[in-house]
Amino acid sequence: MSINKKTTRQIVLDTETTGLEPSQGHRIIEIGAVEIIGRRQTGNHYHQYLQPDRESDEAALSVHGITTEFLADKPRFADVVGEFLEYVKGAQLIIHNAPFDVGFINHELKRLGPQWGQIEDYCSILDSLVMAREKHPGQKNNLDALCRRYDINNAHRELHGALLDSEILADVYLAMTGGQVSLGLGVDSDGAGRGVGTSVIRRLPVDRPKLKVIRATSEELTAHKKRLEVIQKVSDGKCIWLNS
Repeated sequence: MSINKKTTRQIVLDTETTGLEPSQGHRIIEIGAVEIIGRRQTGNHYHQYLQPDRESDEAALSVHGITTEFLADKPRFADVVGEFLEYVKGAQLIIHNAPFDVGFINHELKRLGPQWGQIEDYCSILDSLVMAREKHPGQKNNLDALCRRYDINNAHRELHGALLDSEILADVYLAMTGGQVSLGLGVDSDGAGRGVGTSVIRRLPVDRPKLKVIRATSEELTAHKKRLEVIQKVSDGKCIWLNS
């Protein structure tokens, strides 16, 4: 299938699974996805719990808290594969640590037969973890760390959930690719960070207190003036703060 590389439709996607390795028979138990068009969340979400026909590993269960009993009456991947692929078709999938989720999705498709192909046949993939590591080398770049770095509230995230994590990642991605963390500079129309002039409004808490204005004291103003005079002298009269 041919993918339109210039599409503005993006799907932020996350999955929860019974374990870490599809090669060991682990399955997807939840898919959550959030649609972004024109750098705005549209509200057109996709969310589905799945019956995996096996139990979750204890470690995985401690992460997502989705029990075998809860999943007993949920559809299987084969029951929803058509609507899921129709939802993501032609979009750019944004996934944090994409090889993990893509590996599980392709494993599920492979179980259904070669006619379903791979997820890459339906859409392109962008790994937001790779992007975060390029922007913040040597730092933690998991979702919680990025929320702290970009002032995104994730206090309601006690357990991992595919839809909740997709919603949080959507906020992180929009902030990371064009938020106000760079004082509004270096943002172009597609959020890639190469131009100036496109403003992006970041989501702030509604109960955020008013900023306190602290004015400089007379002593600080005097010290500042003296520093400018030194700069003016050593720069042969080219101190821009005095000449503007």
